Parts: sequence; structure tokens; C-alpha cells
Amino acid sequence: MKKLIALALAAVMVFALCACGSTAAPAADTTVAAPAEKPADTPAETTVATPSAKLTMGTGGEAGTYYAFGGVLGGYVTQNTDISVNVVSSGGSAANITGIVVDGIFDLATVQSDVMTYAFNGTNSFAESGALDGFRVLGGLYAETVQIVTTNPDIKTVADLKGKNVCVGDVGSGTYFNAVDILAAYGMTLDDIKPKYESFGASTESLRDGKIDAAFTTAGAPTPSIVDLATTNSVYLVSIDDEHMAGLLEACPWYASYTIPGGTYKGLDTDAVTVTVKATLVCRADLDDDVAYAIVSTIFNNTDAIAELHAKGAELSLDFATDGIAVPFAKGAAAFYAENGITVDTVD
Repeated sequence: MKKLIALALAAVMVFALCACGSTAAPAADTTVAAPAEKPADTPAETTVATPSAKLTMGTGGEAGTYYAFGGVLGGYVTQNTDISVNVVSSGGSAANITGIVVDGIFDLATVQSDVMTYAFNGTNSFAESGALDGFRVLGGLYAETVQIVTTNPDIKTVADLKGKNVCVGDVGSGTYFNAVDILAAYGMTLDDIKPKYESFGASTESLRDGKIDAAFTTAGAPTPSIVDLATTNSVYLVSIDDEHMAGLLEACPWYASYTIPGGTYKGLDTDAVTVTVKATLVCRADLDDDVAYAIVSTIFNNTDAIAELHAKGAELSLDFATDGIAVPFAKGAAAFYAENGITVDTVD
């Protein structure tokens, strides 16, 4: 009966996978899952016997990659285990961590690696609230690129944002913290711009309508909302120059330099130099070890099948999942990685 219910739910939820981006207001009744029927050439799946569990997973805004790819992962786990994952939209990284540790409304969540490090250590934006250590890592998923998008060709550097109307994401979102860090590398703060706090979808529309001059967007490139914007407007990506890049990486070592190739977006022929962080799947610290193991093994034993459902699945790998993670892993996840010759940090 459980299998029939899981398949029925998966079939109902297939059409919710069209969005891609990052942050938005919570919407706890929004569910996303992978398609019930797979293409004929989809690689064989590995089905894992697990204890039954019902989990809620926080992601990001409905226009974001967190929401869409989180829906694929949650749906795939639901179809192939006895674990039911209800995937909901949310306010992004900080809201997801708070939702797990403080509010208890999420069991799983997608978060940026930089934001989760702040939260676990009680530093930067979490200095006032203190350390939130009631969550653990299941694995890194894919690289998130910090993109500074504008429709104004006169905005060529971060310094040119001074005095401009600039979207920095929702307050507390990963994008917000990235904007703060990059502005700081140029000796600027939010007081030097006219900050607007909007989700990816809203900021794209504001750029299209000329209501803002630029927007910070942290998501895998190409980002669908920017691709869409480029069909109606000329878009430009603002690069971080070498001098300020060096200062940013020294002050914030959780970033890595990244080049967005020319041609990624329509009409944009030159490369853009920026930074990336890591989209990471986390869970509450007391999640059952067997459940954590089943989730991680189901995802990473079936990366080809997941890649058939969403392009970001092609970035899933054991090395990326475990490298450069500064927050302890769930013990069940660590057991899976150990079986594959990789040792990760846990806490008792």
C-alpha cells in the first residue's frame, strides 16, 4: 500500500518542477517531486530498504534552483525508499537553518555552505543569535555562482553600484550575505547602495521593468530567470577584478573564484569573473542514522538517473559532496561515505 501511495503522490507532483532560483516567502503547502514515469533510457535505479519516515524539506523560492532540484531529490527519495519527503518553498538558507534548529518545521533543507558555516559557528550574521548547531550535513550538491546582473551597460564594476538601486535578495538569504561580503571587499556596505529585498523572480521582473539597476543572484549558471530576462533585455554580468578578488578570498575563504563563460546568456559574449559557494543538503542533528544513510545512498548511487530529471544532477559526486565542508556530517551520511573510502567529520 505504501508503494502505491508513494507512486500516486509522485504522479500528482510531477508538474511542479518548472521553477529555478533561490529565495521567497515560506509556503508550507507546496510539494514537488520527481516524475513518476522515467524515460526508457534512464539508468537503472538502486532501491534502498529503509525505515518508514515522513520528512519536510525546506528549499528556496519557487523561481529558484533550490526549489526545483530539491523537488527532484525529494521526489526521487520518496519513489525509491520508504521515506516520504514533502518539499516546500522557503525564505532560503538562513530561514532553512532556523526552520530546522529553532522552529522545528524542517527535517531537511538546502543551504549555502557559507551561511551554514556562519550559523554553526555563531559568526558573521549569526553572531547576535549565537551558534545554531542542531543540524548536520548530508552532502554538497552543486556549485552556486554569485552573479551580479544588470541591464545598464555603464555598470561595469562593483564600485559602480554605489548609489544605485540594487536587489540583494531576501533579508537573511544566502544571496543577501554574498552581496554584503562582495560589497565589503570593495570597501562598501549596504548603506552605499539603495538595497532592495526581493526574491529571484521578483528581482528579474524589476530589472525588466527598470525598477532596479542591478541584482545579486546566487544560483547555478545559466540561471533560468536570467536566461528569460536576456530574451527581452540586454543583460550584463559585473565581474570582480583581480585585486578585489584576492581580498575577498582572503577575508572569506569559503568562496572560490569562478569564470562564467561568454555565451552563457544571450548577447553576452565576454567571460565574467565571480565567486561560487556550495549548495548543500543538511538535516536536523537527531535525524535517524538509517534514514540519513538511505537518503545519501539513494541520491549518490543514482546520480545518472537524477541527472535525467534535472541538469544539476550531473554535478553530483562523492568528492564534491564531501570536500571543503566545515560543518559536521550526519553519522548515517558518514557511514555511506566511509563505505566509499571517504572519511568526513562527525560529532558525538
